[in-house]
Amino acid sequence: MKPVPHALPATPVASLPWRDRLLALRHRLIASPRFQRFAAAFPPTRGIARRNARALFDLCAGFVYAQVLAACLRLDLFRLLADGPLAPEALARRLDLPPDRALCLLRAAASLGLLTALRDGRFALGDLGAALLGNPSVAAMVAHHAMLYDDLRDPVALLRGQAEPTRLSGYWAYAGTDDPAGVGEAAVAPYGALMGASQALVARDILDAYPLACHARLLDVGGGEGAFAVEAARHAPALAVTLFDLPPVAERAARRFAQEGLSGRATALGGSFHDGLPRGADVVSLVRVVHDHDDGPALALLKAVRAALPPGGTLLLAEPMAGTPGAEPIGDAYFGFYLLAMGSGRPRTAAELSGLLAEAGFARIRERPTRRPMLVRLLAARTPT
Repeated sequence: MKPVPHALPATPVASLPWRDRLLALRHRLIASPRFQRFAAAFPPTRGIARRNARALFDLCAGFVYAQVLAACLRLDLFRLLADGPLAPEALARRLDLPPDRALCLLRAAASLGLLTALRDGRFALGDLGAALLGNPSVAAMVAHHAMLYDDLRDPVALLRGQAEPTRLSGYWAYAGTDDPAGVGEAAVAPYGALMGASQALVARDILDAYPLACHARLLDVGGGEGAFAVEAARHAPALAVTLFDLPPVAERAARRFAQEGLSGRATALGGSFHDGLPRGADVVSLVRVVHDHDDGPALALLKAVRAALPPGGTLLLAEPMAGTPGAEPIGDAYFGFYLLAMGSGRPRTAAELSGLLAEAGFARIRERPTRRPMLVRLLAARTPT
């Protein structure tokens, strides 16, 4: 037998610490087909074995589940059922699908909790489908995932840095250029609405965790087209708001402020944080911004915020974080690979972000609990007085 190239010699089990030896024994048992059959039949372990088998199958089938959701959204199925249940035949006509294929989609959606199959054969909204009606930003993200799936065709090549330029790096134009401030409006327009939708989804959670009524002026850095800034202005009627982003993005935000009737107390400025940030605010927000940057640029951004704030000023850093209890796949798997495909940034734990904040000169770093930490967690930090 030929030796395996680059194979490293296995560590002798006897030389491992006793905890590692027990873990290795456990894994050998779990990997054994004979043990798997025994565990699936033995009453005390049967439930665990079945749950593990289901979880493993869900991992293998996750792409198909996601495509079922994508089909439902593209066909506007949930809105068709918003007023009440319908029979499969009626839905097939409205969806412009052959009856047998419409039934395939309806049963698949029901199995995922998106729909509910009624005893009389009709289908109604499920809890998840109803929730999606109130969250249009989720539909936007599902449609956006077509690019992500394309970029993840060969995940190993992506991990090794051997993949072709990704679609996401072209979509998020600022991530693939050495001169973000020079990006034109045609390049930022596609992602502007998506970024705004994602910020709108978490804005209220952030403002519930940290009300802004005690502050006079907010500087929203990387605020996109103004979703968080608009919500902050509504939340605190006496608050003056300045949004700072790339010049073409800031122009779009200014138009949004005018449409919202906020031009009198909300302004948008264009530029790059590498050239410094506007001064005069007593609170700065970074909403889903830091995780878009590698460690060096992220630290530079935090130092620029520190320089722009007065003594005793506050920074609000809000984003999904790695290692969030109960939501580890979101912060570590989803955002880890998304940002890898994007070509810039990485998810960080709250402890890693706190370390960056301290290195940038911030103090009194505290986490403020949010309603949905799986979507956004919030760190508040102060500049020394």
